[in-house]
Amino acid sequence: MTEHLAPGTHTVELDGLVQRYHVHGSGPVCVAHSGGPGIDWEYLRMPLVEEQFTVVYPEPIGTGGSSRLATHPDGYTRDRYVRAVLALLDHLGLAKTLFLGHSHGGFVAQRLALTHPERVSGIVLYDSAPVVGAEHGEELMRQLEEYAARSEGDSGLPDVLAAFQSLGSLSSDEDVTKAVRGILPAYFADFRGRFADFGALQGQVSGVYISGRDADGTPELFDDRPVLNTIGVPALVVVGRYDVICGVRWGRELHDGIPGSRLVVLEHSGHFGHLEEPGLFADAVVGFAKGLDH
Repeated sequence: MTEHLAPGTHTVELDGLVQRYHVHGSGPVCVAHSGGPGIDWEYLRMPLVEEQFTVVYPEPIGTGGSSRLATHPDGYTRDRYVRAVLALLDHLGLAKTLFLGHSHGGFVAQRLALTHPERVSGIVLYDSAPVVGAEHGEELMRQLEEYAARSEGDSGLPDVLAAFQSLGSLSSDEDVTKAVRGILPAYFADFRGRFADFGALQGQVSGVYISGRDADGTPELFDDRPVLNTIGVPALVVVGRYDVICGVRWGRELHDGIPGSRLVVLEHSGHFGHLEEPGLFADAVVGFAKGLDH
């Protein structure tokens, strides 16, 4: 193991930008890319996976202690994130690695597998989707209706729905943090019933405002479904049954589109299966990784 993979916090530089990353655990390397974009990485800590892997958690550029682009909050495209991932792999001395992407991190994982398949031994697309745009938004609205029906009588439901309505008008880091904390209950299968387990996270999660636009202000929309069949690396798709933002529909479309992929549906999870069903989540990731060429 190189010093760059020693447990702790490290940095890597690319094009004058500093990307911070954190190393936990031991064993083969797994790079775990958090979601958002712009959400603080710590929510993605996976202690049971760390028992089997050296997990590298980058703080994606623009987020946390990593540098911001000169065009911030614009310019954070998938290709830009992929460039940062490649710089990290080079820094770590890894010819290729297992790459796990959660939510928006899964968008990055798809792009990495499509453009640089030689750098990944396998990808885990965790609560992600193959498309962003109007169709994805329509599915979110449908899932929110189902969530509201399940949560009827919950005194916190109006606040959750108001937080979702605010997503289209975010313009600051403070706005993002407030919105993320507001919508968090909907990201769990049973937030109120397991408040003792997950309630603290609502006051801890934070984020920065990243626009989702290219440097010239053009929204970055994509639909990878026509090219999923060209992904030639092993792929595991993990999705929570009650995920409102990247639910089972999208997990199945990823699984159906990627040749030879595996699909695991966590039946008692929302968007955070690594917290809600940590044992089953870790078993899925570790079992998948055992057959890979690390």
